[in-house]
Parts: sequence; C-alpha cells; structure tokens
Amino acid sequence: MKIKLLLVHLIFFGFTAQVFAQNFVGPQDLADKLKRSVELPSQGQLEIVAIKETPLPQIFEVELNTGELLYSDISGDYLFAGDLYQTTNSGLMNLSSKTRQLRTAERISAIPEDQMIVYSPEDETRATLTVFTDVDCTYCRALHKDVEALVAKGIEVRYLAYPRGGEAAGSYEKMISVWCSQDRHKSLTQAKNGQNLPARDCETPVLEHYELGNQIGISGTPALIFPDGRLIPGYMDVDRLVAMLAIE
Repeated sequence: MKIKLLLVHLIFFGFTAQVFAQNFVGPQDLADKLKRSVELPSQGQLEIVAIKETPLPQIFEVELNTGELLYSDISGDYLFAGDLYQTTNSGLMNLSSKTRQLRTAERISAIPEDQMIVYSPEDETRATLTVFTDVDCTYCRALHKDVEALVAKGIEVRYLAYPRGGEAAGSYEKMISVWCSQDRHKSLTQAKNGQNLPARDCETPVLEHYELGNQIGISGTPALIFPDGRLIPGYMDVDRLVAMLAIE
C-alpha cells in the first residue's frame, strides 16, 4: 500500500501550482476519489496508471491498465470516455492518440527480442516495423511475401503472435509450433504457405503477445506498429510502407 501511495504521489508531483490553488478538489483528492470509484469496485482488475492535465482547463486524462483512456473533471464526480480533439487551422488533432502511441511504443520496446521472430537487414537498419501476425490470415501471408523486399530497403521486420481468437483460434496450435521450432523463420514461412507443421509444445509468449495486442487496440491482422507507436491495421505494400517510415 505504501508503494502505491508513493507512486500516486510521484504521478502528481509535476502538476502545476495553479491547479493546486483552485477552489475545487485538488489532484491528490482526485486520485483518491478515482481510486475508490474505479479501482476498488473492480477488485484489482482495473488500475489507474497515470493521471495528467489536458489543454482543457480542469479536465484530466485518466489512463487505465487496460489501455483505455477516460477523462475526468477536477472534482472526480464525472468521467467520460472517448477521444479528445483539438481544433487547428489544418483540421482536428487527436490528443488521445498521442498517449496511446507513447504507451504502445513503450510496451513494444519492453518485449525481449528473443520472443519475436525478427528479419534484419544485413547492413544498416533504417527503420523497424513490428507486426502482429496470424499464420492463417490471407493478408498476413501477403505481407510475409514482402519481407525480403522490406529488409532490402533497410527495414527490420519483427513479428509478434496474434492468433485471432486466442486459444480458441484454429491457428493457435500452429503458432505454438512456430514459436517452439528450432528454426522459427523457416517454420513461420512454412505455416504461412499452408504447410502442416509437426505439433510442438514449449513455453511460448504467444498468449502474452495476444493479450498485449488486445490491450493496445488490435482486433485483426496484420497489425503494424511503427517506431513512434502508431498502430496501422491491415496490409500495405512495400512502397507505401517505405514512404510512411520516411526512409527514402
């Protein structure tokens, strides 16, 4: 409990003196109130991982461990869900997406590379592309055929597992076999070519990857994660990916 209280204190340490001077419930009170309203009733399933100011006065962004963003008034009496947009001369700017991108990039960078299936350029790596994939997915197979061309452009392709449907997916056991293989690259290609793989069983990160995908908002494959944390669903050809990665 002391550790949690310390973390809450650290979260709010950077809030401005102006907010503390308001004649409303202060940020620490807001944290305590949201903890009682959100965390305690969920019996630990929901946790508040961050609360921060928004450009909108007295409105705070509340980030949950599920990846969901909520917004609260300074009193904590009202919460609402949805994205927060700012109007600009060039159109609408999604402020919520910036938080999601940051958290996605952090979560991806925390995955050990030995849990991935990585295709790296022989020379300079100019960009990385992390792909949540399913071996039975038609467009995943199309993207896999482009991997050689992407690598030749200096793009490192890093695969994570996302059997659509989790353990109930028809591809789940196949992906276990791929990740348990002595040669993951060869087995992944074979599985995406529709070849039957020998059943294998070992400790794998397949379900962890799947759960992470759900947390960051993935619902289908392929799901492409750019270095800045942007999540782009679906297949893109080589030229478009190169342009979006801004490497030429």
